[in-house]
Amino acid sequence: MKVVILSSLSWSLINFRGALIARMVEAGHDVVACAPDGEPEVIAALSKMGVHFRLTPMARAGTNPLRDAWTFFHYWRLLQSERPDVVVAYTQKPIIYGGLATRLLGRMRFYAIMSGLGYVFSTEADGRPLLRSAVSRLYRLGVRRADCIFVFNGDDRRLMLENGIVAPDQPVMQVPGSGIDIAYFTQQPLPDGPPTFLMMGRLMRDKGVGEYVEAARIVRQTRPDVRFMLLTRPETENPTGYTAQDLDAWRRAGLIEFVPETRDVRPFIASAHVFVLPSFYREGLPRTILEALATGRPVITTDMPGCREPIEEGVNGLLVPPRDAPALATAMNHLLDNPDLLAAMAGAARQKAVDVYDVDKVNALLMEVMGLRSAAMAPVAASTTGAGVPVLEALSS
Repeated sequence: MKVVILSSLSWSLINFRGALIARMVEAGHDVVACAPDGEPEVIAALSKMGVHFRLTPMARAGTNPLRDAWTFFHYWRLLQSERPDVVVAYTQKPIIYGGLATRLLGRMRFYAIMSGLGYVFSTEADGRPLLRSAVSRLYRLGVRRADCIFVFNGDDRRLMLENGIVAPDQPVMQVPGSGIDIAYFTQQPLPDGPPTFLMMGRLMRDKGVGEYVEAARIVRQTRPDVRFMLLTRPETENPTGYTAQDLDAWRRAGLIEFVPETRDVRPFIASAHVFVLPSFYREGLPRTILEALATGRPVITTDMPGCREPIEEGVNGLLVPPRDAPALATAMNHLLDNPDLLAAMAGAARQKAVDVYDVDKVNALLMEVMGLRSAAMAPVAASTTGAGVPVLEALSS
């Protein structure tokens, strides 16, 4: 069969979907991968896998209807030319406009991977009801004929129902995120040296960066030896973004150590004792949490949709209320004061990644549901997500 994959960033085709694409090729399918940017490194990696790459213009963060119409036209023209059997789309604009193009052309199956509903459906956008309504309507048009909508947490389906994005009878299935390559992210021993916390993420208010910095300020009042690393990059165009000047001020105040964005985060996770993500963004299931778990690092994160799914409280991590820097500091101090607990959590973190979030298990599930599994592949056994929900069972009302 021919499969077209629609994305909004070429690097994500390798970083987030590379293993799934490789499995499709291995099963004998002809795969065409699409993105609005054509990084030579990505194109070369896809070509080596036997995957064709197509440029599809898109303003990733823009709201100009003419530019979005141009994206839709290119999707329609691409699908009309390629005539795939299956279309797989992830992130907002590929799902919306890819879904619309698929509906117009017909005769092809459409699967949407909802890796998170994002800013528009977060509390930060509660004051923009018109924008939320418009995006909800577009989503509804895009996924109305989807053969299956994959979500990473059960809260997203509820929110989609509340906003009229999906109907109660539509096939929505919860899966364990995108999975994590447990052979690439191997378990690492806890490091020697001063206690170190690490946060990785976009430099945005709703990712909890401000809470992380304030918690660092609180902890360092009594534990000046503790290190706080922040692996990020400035978000100058995001409505909730911090600037490079903010980052520099925190660094000069001795609160954080800035680590520039990198494509190999493994050394930085290995150099930390605990991973922290105080997000109140509308997450699906943060990849960074899975990377930390696979490396064998306890996680402190918020009791929010997506973030809480992989965490067993007190076993492989701790959950704190969102927007609560003092509670975050208390959780940090708890692990600092209990090194034996931290070591036990490290082992449990790795085990959770192996048992539930192994990318091979996740991709085998996706392939089976999308009807792309070859006869040579072993059948998928029913498993459970981090929340204990059967992943082979579609969520229903």
